Amino acid sequence: MPENSQPTADTERAPGAGSPLSLEISGISKSFGRFPALKDVSLQARDKEFLALLGPSGSGKTTLLRVLAGLERPDAGEVRFAGEDFLSIPVRRRKVGMVFQQYALFRHMTVAQNIAFGLTVRPRSERPSKSEVADRVADLLSLVQLEGLGGRFPAQLSGGQRQRVALARALAIEPRMLLLDEPFGALDAQVRRELRRWLRELHDRAGVTTVFVTHDQEEALDLADRVAILKDGQLRQLGTPNEIYENPVDPFVYDFLGAACRLPGVVEGARLTIADWETKAPKGAPQGRVDVFFRPDEVMFAPLDGAGLAGEVRAVSARGPNVRVECLIEGQVFELEARGQGVPAGVAPGLSLRVKPLRPHVYPARSDA
Repeated sequence: MPENSQPTADTERAPGAGSPLSLEISGISKSFGRFPALKDVSLQARDKEFLALLGPSGSGKTTLLRVLAGLERPDAGEVRFAGEDFLSIPVRRRKVGMVFQQYALFRHMTVAQNIAFGLTVRPRSERPSKSEVADRVADLLSLVQLEGLGGRFPAQLSGGQRQRVALARALAIEPRMLLLDEPFGALDAQVRRELRRWLRELHDRAGVTTVFVTHDQEEALDLADRVAILKDGQLRQLGTPNEIYENPVDPFVYDFLGAACRLPGVVEGARLTIADWETKAPKGAPQGRVDVFFRPDEVMFAPLDGAGLAGEVRAVSARGPNVRVECLIEGQVFELEARGQGVPAGVAPGLSLRVKPLRPHVYPARSDA
């Protein structure tokens, strides 16, 4: 964790605030040989909350999910679920449903048989009757919008349909917690967007605590009640999608959540100076040398005698009302965007102008900068 940065957990503003904590993860660490996959990770999820674990490859998000599923044993730390010591409960009694990226359906079984699998392999004393299993399968086929497809085999379904079957199978055991490991990773972009909306509705109807692993920022921000961002096995920030997007705790979080432009600056008192432009410093900005970040679509273009950073337009590309502007600023070429307004006045290749960042974020300058 960078100096002066702490993960934020604004549970008062999170959906379900006031409801009991469902999942409590405290000080979890896990290494594979000399590689530390998780380093003292602590976070919580409330009852029936949808929590996304977001981060790049190698951040530890899948390892944490596997710890919750009982597929990995942590080296240190504690996990409590509904007040119970979750790590001491045998895996088959944790009542956790898990869905993987590659579906893991049994190819020789029908859709209905796949969904029923978790029920039919229970010990005889705990196994529902055949009629109860059939009713449960029928209910789940309706829930995942696959009515009438129970007799088909996985090979006869589309990728999106197979993932719905995998989710139905996970829900068949009436889990207390649903764990999703990049469930849409193998699907194309359009199917992912369609299933994203459907999954959120499914979560709300099923009424279970859900932990969802993804490296897709848009997916996490669209789906989750709260998002936990991990990097190199550490928790960097925890909060609602809006909290994290509007107030990234450090440059990594800011850069990871979307396209970012970065320039050096200096803060003195209440003033921020970037190259030849001076403006009001954001509230709480550190003093001295800083790195200034802004989104490429959060800028205003102005004539040279206006306010902003001096720039030179290199290229302009219009796609309907949205316009991409390549602009040279302080020796760097940035791809800026003007959305919903067409080509702004005074913006054309070869022209000089001013670019004003509308919502700059300021962090202490990196020591290697």
